[in-house]
Amino acid sequence: MPIASTSSYTKVQYLQRQAASLLLYQSVLQGEVGMAFLELLQAIRYTDADARGCLQAYGSYFQALAARNENWEDYLITQLLLSKNPFTRLAEVREFKDLPPALVTAVKHDLQILQSLYECSSASLSEWVQGVAHMPISPVVWYKEQELVGVETFATHLQQLDNWGDAVEELAAYYRQCGSGLFAEYRALRWQSGQFIGIRYSDPVKLSALVGYESQRDALLKNTEFLLSGEMALHVLLYGSRGSGKSSLVKSLLNEYSNRSLRLLEVAKSDLKDLPEIVEHLRGVSQKFIIFVDDLSFEEDDDAFKALKVVLEGNLTARPQNVVVYATSNRRHLIREFFVDRPTPKDNEEIHAWDTMQEKLSFSDRFGLTLTFEPADQKTYLKIVQHLATQAEINITQEDLEFQALQWATRHNGRSGRTARQFVDFLKADLRLFHANTNTSNTSD
Repeated sequence: MPIASTSSYTKVQYLQRQAASLLLYQSVLQGEVGMAFLELLQAIRYTDADARGCLQAYGSYFQALAARNENWEDYLITQLLLSKNPFTRLAEVREFKDLPPALVTAVKHDLQILQSLYECSSASLSEWVQGVAHMPISPVVWYKEQELVGVETFATHLQQLDNWGDAVEELAAYYRQCGSGLFAEYRALRWQSGQFIGIRYSDPVKLSALVGYESQRDALLKNTEFLLSGEMALHVLLYGSRGSGKSSLVKSLLNEYSNRSLRLLEVAKSDLKDLPEIVEHLRGVSQKFIIFVDDLSFEEDDDAFKALKVVLEGNLTARPQNVVVYATSNRRHLIREFFVDRPTPKDNEEIHAWDTMQEKLSFSDRFGLTLTFEPADQKTYLKIVQHLATQAEINITQEDLEFQALQWATRHNGRSGRTARQFVDFLKADLRLFHANTNTSNTSD
């Protein structure tokens, strides 16, 4: 027999029934915070004589919220908008009037339940714990100012409704515009072990930090605009010397266009065999995807080569307009070729050996757009250094800056955008440490 007070027992029992009757949005309560919430309800309902289990459950719930630095209310709405279920998947690709009526009814049902769970605040839970544990004061309540970045408009709309079930059409419109699941939660992802993995801290490089290859940048931006506008964009090969900023240019697109539903999906060369499967996963999703393959090259008879060839050239399955491949390589001809591969008049193993060799050499032509990054000359290198030094607010004479930059290039990896970035990062840290030591010395004197 439960020992909790009749009032709290009845309320908790009702909330547990509500949570158990979710039809589509069970995932909202399957994260760490959701599970801690359910376990706390159970502990409140069946409090033992000394209430230790109840208090421990409240501590786990508090810690789960603190670890995410999120309120219960924020957590619930965020999980609602990120949920992946049959309704969200269809809402991304269909008009509201075309959604199955049974799904719409189920969502209305679930929204009303989630509203009752939303109204069960951490403050209420703390008071229940105080009552059933017979404590003189209630446990500390985790609280943080609401901060629903990116979903605040819909969250505000929900909070103004007496019945969340009335928001089904607006919710469907949100999924259609912003997507759901991992693709809504993360701007950058990688394909790993047969699944999508979100990248929480993507490279912050910005387009404004990249100089020296303006024509290549403008061509890539225009093609990316095609993708974002729903036009048929071209697959792109960025080919050129190491350290010239090819990868940085692609990654900077994410920071430039993520507010327009652009997503960057990193696929390692070892996973390219899965590329046709990946593309089918992305078909019909509301976001636009750049599949990013860095440092691309192949060995002969490589399965990855065959998979990429299918995606670039197409097959009987129509190519989705929301997916494009951007690959970087230091090699103009992506398949390694050896002198022994070249056919000779004595070659009697293959009648059409020249055709085979030409297919290897022309593989890069299957990309619709090839951008070439030549090695940086001294003028370009110094231009990049000056630009980065200005952004880093390094205050030394231009003559001194250029002298040190050229010395650095000579002693390290030669002239390139990467070398310029490494030099400026080193110089910035060195100057800061010098000034800090100088100030400390002056203070000691």
